[in-house]
Amino acid sequence: MSEKPKKRLPIRWLSLAELVGILALVIAGLGYWDTHRERTLTEKERAAEAQEKKAEARAGALKLAFLMTGSPEGGGDRLRLASVHAEQVIQTQSLIFPSEVRADTAETTGNPRLEAGWIEGGLSRAEHDRGVKKPHGRLPVGVVTVYIEDGQTKTDRSIYLVGYSAHPRMLRADKVELEGLSLLQRGVGENVQAAVDGVWTRQNPPPAKP
Repeated sequence: MSEKPKKRLPIRWLSLAELVGILALVIAGLGYWDTHRERTLTEKERAAEAQEKKAEARAGALKLAFLMTGSPEGGGDRLRLASVHAEQVIQTQSLIFPSEVRADTAETTGNPRLEAGWIEGGLSRAEHDRGVKKPHGRLPVGVVTVYIEDGQTKTDRSIYLVGYSAHPRMLRADKVELEGLSLLQRGVGENVQAAVDGVWTRQNPPPAKP
């Protein structure tokens, strides 16, 4: 028996309207993809720009932050204090020492400095009471500085570490020679004395009880 020939499925050609509809869908899809890609690139650019602005703001704040240097004078008898930025003009300063070293505050006006004589006797007594005797050390000192910048009066409260060396003398307190200073903490609150005493205690814990 001979097989019957298979019937071919009829071929249906798309109408012009259907072709136009498909083309419209393709164009819409391409447009959506292009819009999405453009939006993604824009968001990335905005994020990068925001990060750059934040970095610039941080750098600007750091650049304008008040910072001092201390230059030894008179063989270490004093440190001449000065702002790193010439446009920041120091008016007055209050120097706060650990209570065990010096109970009162040293005040300066128009002559920013730190003198070894302000701490010699007190430093020797404090170290003796703490049971320590160091030929070299770093003393925490709080400095409240009132300065002028861009015609405005501003105040900085920071703690610096003052480097020193101690040299024994007969029947007198050790001679202290000041070597320089470095910033320990900026933006200290109103109670600078408590902050300075805290640093001093951490550096020189009380002797252990027998």
